[in-house]
Amino acid sequence: MAGTPRRGTPFDTGRRRILRHGLALLGLALSGAAALPARGGAVSANRGSARLQGPDKNGLLLPPGVTSRIIARSGQEPPGTSGYPWHPAPDGGALFPGADGGWVYVSNSEMHFPDGGVGALRFDAAGTPLAAYPLLQGSDRNCAGGPTPWGTWLSCEEVPAGRVWECDPLGRRPASAHPALGLFRHEAVAVDPDDRRLYLTEDEPDGRLYRFTPDTYPNLSGGRLEVARVAPPPEGLVTWLAVPDPAASSAPTRRQVPDSTAFNGGEGIWYRGGRVYFTTKGDDRVWVYHVAAGALTILYDAARYADPPLTGVDTITASPTGDLLVAEDGGDMQIVAISPAGALRPLVQIVGHPLSEMTGPALHPSGTRLYFSSQRGATGSPADGVTYELSGALLG
Repeated sequence: MAGTPRRGTPFDTGRRRILRHGLALLGLALSGAAALPARGGAVSANRGSARLQGPDKNGLLLPPGVTSRIIARSGQEPPGTSGYPWHPAPDGGALFPGADGGWVYVSNSEMHFPDGGVGALRFDAAGTPLAAYPLLQGSDRNCAGGPTPWGTWLSCEEVPAGRVWECDPLGRRPASAHPALGLFRHEAVAVDPDDRRLYLTEDEPDGRLYRFTPDTYPNLSGGRLEVARVAPPPEGLVTWLAVPDPAASSAPTRRQVPDSTAFNGGEGIWYRGGRVYFTTKGDDRVWVYHVAAGALTILYDAARYADPPLTGVDTITASPTGDLLVAEDGGDMQIVAISPAGALRPLVQIVGHPLSEMTGPALHPSGTRLYFSSQRGATGSPADGVTYELSGALLG
């Protein structure tokens, strides 16, 4: 079922203090990025495309033994389904378990009101598409988002008074908005099931990093919204400060707490094993917030390279083995894996789509299937989005 939105208007009770420890030591011990070059010393880097073969019949450069198929095109019913033409401008996405060993791929549509929304494509246990259907319609520029541990999809509106919508991947319940998570230009959200909190990015040149603590986890209808202050920036200890007016009726949320820290274009965000990973496109960085330590470090910084192997950092996901998968908005049109030790390698590259971006990476738990989209296809038009599936030993 599709939710029909209404148009909107524009505690720190568990922090582990580490004030007696040196931050530089903390960064080395916790960031897992020792393999990266030191800041300030640009180095040459092998971009890694040589390990990719192709292009294949779908215009993809792939590792040996990996194959591709197109599972959906904007404006067309996905093969094997009927009743729902795949949405334009496919963006953030995730995989959810379905019936009898199958799964559902959920995908946002980054179109302006009233054409934004969320769609889904359901597969059986063999990976055969069974059905495509809408989860949310009539919303505004649904960019990225994030899956929840309780099996729903949080879809983020990337507009000044954007909301976060909670969607049922199986379409059994209508989507619902959660204004308590703040009204701002949302990009993505990640849930920490251990501390029972959510972390949110904001796609503004002076955007903020937010944390939300529900009053009654996992109910997101009420709670406390906070914003990060990093001292000293850019890497340092994080203090969380209350946002006085999450509804932004008095001022934009990012400007309500002057002491909060600005991040240049917050993009994808993901939680794994006590760490919150997120990207900022304005400076091509991948960050790590270490929850237990309450500290922020940089995992990847394009400025450290004479020839950066990863640019246009955007949406992210993580593999069961701990690799972080980063999709490029522009750049080389690649999805690049960053290992826990900080080593980079490309997993896939699209050729012939110079005006598009890689979106919605979602990895099957087996690690043998990866879903993603070229948001605007070969023509650069949202009407020409293409959604792909890769099969094989992607991270082998």
